[in-house]
Amino acid sequence: MIPTKQEVEEACERIKPYVHNTPVLKSSYLNELSGAEIFFKCEIFQKMGAFKMRGATNAILQLSEAQKKAGVVTHSSGNFAQALSLAAKNLGVKAYIVMPENAPQVKKDAVKGYGGIITESESTAIAREQEAERIQKETGATFIHPSNDKNVILGNATSAAELLQSHPDLDYVFTPVGGGGLIAGTSLSVKYFGTNCKTIGGEPFEVDDAFRSLQSGKIEFNDTTNTSADGLKTFLGDINFPIIKELVSEIIRVEETEIISAMKIIWERMKIIIEPSCAVPFAALLREKERFKNKKIGIILSGGNVDLKNLPF
Repeated sequence: MIPTKQEVEEACERIKPYVHNTPVLKSSYLNELSGAEIFFKCEIFQKMGAFKMRGATNAILQLSEAQKKAGVVTHSSGNFAQALSLAAKNLGVKAYIVMPENAPQVKKDAVKGYGGIITESESTAIAREQEAERIQKETGATFIHPSNDKNVILGNATSAAELLQSHPDLDYVFTPVGGGGLIAGTSLSVKYFGTNCKTIGGEPFEVDDAFRSLQSGKIEFNDTTNTSADGLKTFLGDINFPIIKELVSEIIRVEETEIISAMKIIWERMKIIIEPSCAVPFAALLREKERFKNKKIGIILSGGNVDLKNLPF
């Protein structure tokens, strides 16, 4: 079931008091470089530094009072862990966060700073899920998936909704694709608030499960995760994939060198810090720039939580 326009509009209203309406920035140099007119929706300036604040906030606000009292739990190595911790803190709710033991210390510190209660697990997806299930049983907390949850997807949709409100004549909106929660939400807003606008995903060749999923019509997985875009190592889910299958036009894959180059150009030219995952849609546009010449393009700059001691360039 594809969520309705009304559901997206209600999510926009619901989370408005708790999130930033992030700025949209432009760069004449990057327009020249790409041959397109680009509007960067800067979720790097969102609370906790990423779009995930939107989905986390919307999901918690949809809980009953009894559920809020028992708290929320998720498993995440980074941005969603921070988002759920901060959203929960803002709403007076306990947040239990399962993080893989090899998650960057900078991300663990941020989660603790936002009041998240961390449990470390082995880094496999199964270990993380089992640990979250155990906490759920022991505490009665509600599990909130970082990307495969309808209320998270609707919260994520609000970024592109704001972008299209201020720039209703965009031809395309580009986003990165990891777990699928951002691109699914973006494609809903593009459908309901765009005019002849299309949603395009950017994905590393090293983790191109979403690209292959669109081709095969079923959820595919990755054998390797050898990419600098650590936020995109997850795979699609049964709630977001039907939306993506129906509403996303295509996914463009990019090389690691292209991701790092795109990240560096945005740092140099726009003076803003973005994480590798966030650079992927801009890298995708540059890779295929002949096709998008003279088009108006929105790019969701998804997050800026970079470990400055570990830059890829």
